[in-house]
This record gives sequence, C-alpha cells and structure tokens, in this order.
Amino acid sequence: MPGATAPRGNPTPAFRRYHLVVASLIESLAARMTPGEVRPAPDARRRAAVAVVLHDEQYPRVLLMKRVERAGDPWSGHISLPGGGYQDSDHDLRVTAIRETREELGIELEGARLLGNLAALHPRSSGPTGIEVTPFVFATTEALEPVCGPEALAAFWLPLALATSGALDGTHRYPGSELEFPSWNYEGHVIWGLTRRILDLVLEVAAGG
Repeated sequence: MPGATAPRGNPTPAFRRYHLVVASLIESLAARMTPGEVRPAPDARRRAAVAVVLHDEQYPRVLLMKRVERAGDPWSGHISLPGGGYQDSDHDLRVTAIRETREELGIELEGARLLGNLAALHPRSSGPTGIEVTPFVFATTEALEPVCGPEALAAFWLPLALATSGALDGTHRYPGSELEFPSWNYEGHVIWGLTRRILDLVLEVAAGG
C-alpha cells in the first residue's frame, strides 16, 4: 500500500518518541485507556461521536474518510474520522460512533475491540451553538474494506508511522481568514483541524504522554 513503508532519513523528535510504541500501538493504547462515561447528560447540549479505527498491519494505520460537500455543513468536503451526531435512540455515544461508522463506511464495529475513549473536544468550526465530540478508539484485526455511503466521497487508511515522521507535515489556511493550522498532506488529502487534533491525542496517549 502506498506510504506504508517506514519513514526514511532523520526522524523528528515526535517520531522518535512515538517509534518506541509503533510496533505495538494497539496494546500501548489498551494499557493506558479505559472507557469512560459515555451516556450524555440530560441537557440540550449538542453532542457527537467519532470512531478512531486502528489496524496493525506492518505498521499501524487509521481509517479516514472524505466527507461530501454540503451547504451549511461546517465539515463539508473535509477529511474526517467516521462519526456524527448523537440521537436519543443511541442511548450512549459509543453506539453513536458505531452507528455512524456503519452508515458512512459500511463497517461494523459492534464486535471490534474498544480500547477506550478520549475526553470530549469542542471543534472551533462547529458554529455559534457549538458541539461536543467524543472520540472512541477501536482496534480491528482485519483489513476492513470501507464501502462509502451517501455522506462519504472516499475512504482510505493513513499510515501513522509515516504521519509522525514529519514527511507529511504542512499547514492549512482556514478559508477566508489568515488562520493557519498544522496539517498532514497524504496522497492529495489534507488532514487538519479536529481530525488532526484527535489523532495527535491518540498518539500522545500511546507514547505515554
């Protein structure tokens, strides 16, 4: 698979730190993560959940998708983790992450290994009312093949060793502003914003940070 080879050249400090666990990313996360409270409080706050789906092949990789372009969607056309808004019928946010991954990419996570979840994050681009997004980290032993639903234009696996090597580093300027954000640029895809923040947190946890 393109980009799945180990990074060459002098690794960045971030990669050297992560390289200590690169061969056992899933077990490193399992040792440091536990599922937290995932049932939303009975209030009017908007909530969502995303799935960080990891697969340890020769090197660990994570499943990402390109969202369709839709008017009024703050993440229109972005590269994202599968996920979406909480529904009352979900009962908890873990179910939200599983349901949305099934709907968007045709992947069933109900039987996958749940390593745990991160604390809720607040996207900067979620509009005036805001939203809480809870990431759930799953591990799969199978090389799952996504089948894109109506909300996904494409899906791909990002090699995490390559991402942390510095070879994909770039910056993304937010449209219509002077704001710039760190990004990874992989095979024409720009990974930035909330998705990049979540993956950075997952790698930090795996490295014992």
